[in-house]
Amino acid sequence: MKLLSTLLLLFTFSIAVAQYATPGTGVDWTLDDIAAASPGTVTFTGSTYTLLEDLFISTNDILRIDTDLTLEIEAGVRVTVLDLGSFFIEADAVTITAVNVASPYEGFRFEEGSTVAIENATIQFGGGLQVLTETFTLNNCLLTNNVSGVATGATVTLSRGMPVITNNQFLFNANPAISSGANQSVSAIISGNYIEGNNQTNNNRPQINMGATRVNDTLKILNNIIIGDRDMEQAGGIAVANLVGGTLRVIIEGNTVIDNRYGITVVGPNSYALIKDNIIEDNDTQGNPNLGGSGINLNAPTGGMTVDATGNQIRRNLWGVTIQGPVDANFGDDEDNPGLNVFAENGNNGEIFALYNNGPTNISAKNNCWVEDGEGTLAEAEGVIFHIEDDPTLGEVIFDPVFCDPLVGIEDRFLQNFVFYPNPAIDVITFNNNILFHTLDIYDLQGKRVYSKQVSQGINSITINLPEGMYFASFSNDENKIVRKLLVK
Repeated sequence: MKLLSTLLLLFTFSIAVAQYATPGTGVDWTLDDIAAASPGTVTFTGSTYTLLEDLFISTNDILRIDTDLTLEIEAGVRVTVLDLGSFFIEADAVTITAVNVASPYEGFRFEEGSTVAIENATIQFGGGLQVLTETFTLNNCLLTNNVSGVATGATVTLSRGMPVITNNQFLFNANPAISSGANQSVSAIISGNYIEGNNQTNNNRPQINMGATRVNDTLKILNNIIIGDRDMEQAGGIAVANLVGGTLRVIIEGNTVIDNRYGITVVGPNSYALIKDNIIEDNDTQGNPNLGGSGINLNAPTGGMTVDATGNQIRRNLWGVTIQGPVDANFGDDEDNPGLNVFAENGNNGEIFALYNNGPTNISAKNNCWVEDGEGTLAEAEGVIFHIEDDPTLGEVIFDPVFCDPLVGIEDRFLQNFVFYPNPAIDVITFNNNILFHTLDIYDLQGKRVYSKQVSQGINSITINLPEGMYFASFSNDENKIVRKLLVK
């Protein structure tokens, strides 16, 4: 009986550590090559492959997926790319999923010094991507229903360098979409992504959750759509924080942030942020103004934070802007910042709070519209701003002049920055109809209209079902029209 127990223990251990590593001889591997070299690691039927045990891509080797296929991965199995190894997905449509969606695989770990580029892939029912390398791009992918695994901090957890994450969809993952650690330095480019309903575990974390940046390189969070799941009342929109020393340099521009616990928050000293041309609305899911609900929150109790904010539209949050500590915040001046921020119906407990200066520093906030559709008077502005007039220990908000005429330039900037996602597309495009377009028309290269649909205000996800090729997408209303190239794959 003792011998049998020992044999069972050894057998269990051998199963737990089952793995295959490429030999590290500088070879460019495919899944077919791995199946041939180790049939116990990868099997396949047609274009469906199954990964049965942990896979290591060794130093100097490459795993390349350049044909359309489905890779199913067994529960608990991980793919690791070691230092100086490479992993490329270059096909038009690759799906990576679990053999059994109720039993997720462990995910992907990309070690420092590896090179990773992933394009046009669906990654689902796994443990996410732990990105320890500086050389990482993720473009035009769908990441959905991923769980805590190798990348426990987020669906994509970043550690260093200047990774590039563009034109992806992050939908209803257990953890935040994208994060970096508080004690790491990451200056990522996060642009053109559609991010909805992440942090399904409902922890106190935002959908984009970034830490300190590199000293000389700026974190850029640009033109993303970030929509919360209103049942997940703990999930925020965007947070960038410098909590353990270091530097924070960030541009947050052109994003739409809706239905989260809060919209955008910047935390910590030695920080600079430009917050520009964002739409920040209805971030009130928790419903407790003592714990959150700001459209924009700036928090630096010891000072050392400088923020410029211009052209933002901030509506129906529990607070418009909240400032905690001696923050050097500029919401409009007579020099370089035109102001042009718009506030509407941000409030709680029956009071409207467009800007709450809960710090000792004077703040320049000229040429803003404090009550959209209001009269545009100084008295009206004073009524929604909390500062020295309400508490003599606080700094003053200098808001004269108020500018509530039609905001010249705001609509032009939104027209210029208008985008849809993803592009290239397969069968669905998503866009934020903040210009109030009425119609989407799609034309082929010969000018023939092949698709037409009436569109509504806000977020639209449109099924197009067009053959592969290049098209022109025309968005129009009675006053404006823009045309964008659309590639269908």
